[in-house]
Amino acid sequence: MFWDSVAGVYDVFVNVVNRRTHVALREIVAGLIQPGDRVLECACGTGLLTEVIARRCDRVTATDFAPKMLARAKKNCAAFDNITFEPADITALKYADGSFDAVVAGNVIHLLDNPLKALGELDRVCRPGGRLIIPTYMNRDKRGGTSGFATAVGKAGADFKRQFTVESYRQFFRDAGYQDVSIQLAEGRIPCAVAVMRSAGGTGKCF
Repeated sequence: MFWDSVAGVYDVFVNVVNRRTHVALREIVAGLIQPGDRVLECACGTGLLTEVIARRCDRVTATDFAPKMLARAKKNCAAFDNITFEPADITALKYADGSFDAVVAGNVIHLLDNPLKALGELDRVCRPGGRLIIPTYMNRDKRGGTSGFATAVGKAGADFKRQFTVESYRQFFRDAGYQDVSIQLAEGRIPCAVAVMRSAGGTGKCF
């Protein structure tokens, strides 16, 4: 698995190569988490966002499909006692309907064969009126072509299914039935757009 193979070096990308974006991204996500929240994080990777979520919420369940990414996240977040780490498939979550106040899925939508199925699962496990927080790298350039980042990472083995601009990313969620979609952009070498919506408790539409 590609993501297991890069688990050991992914923190270099986070903390060095794309540091400016990730500092901004953490600040944005932290501002969307409230004290007392029960949070599910899907595709937690090496714990980039897990740490800031844990600082803000009551409890966070951090999940990933890649075992080595999950092991690295456990190590990076060892100082926190309010995190549960579990393997999970974002398209088939085991959690009951409405289990979480907020659901975070970072930098994964563009990698999925069926992102709408994943989105439906994220919505299902979030309580009605809860927050869906979905950051994703912007990997189309301003002219609409594939960015150098997407090309380089694709050659390395990451299988990008989609490339987004901010507007095409917003439209993706509107097409899924979410009309009230806010976008905050974490600027940097490889920008990341954070889409935020309200869950309707599994209906696939916002309030």
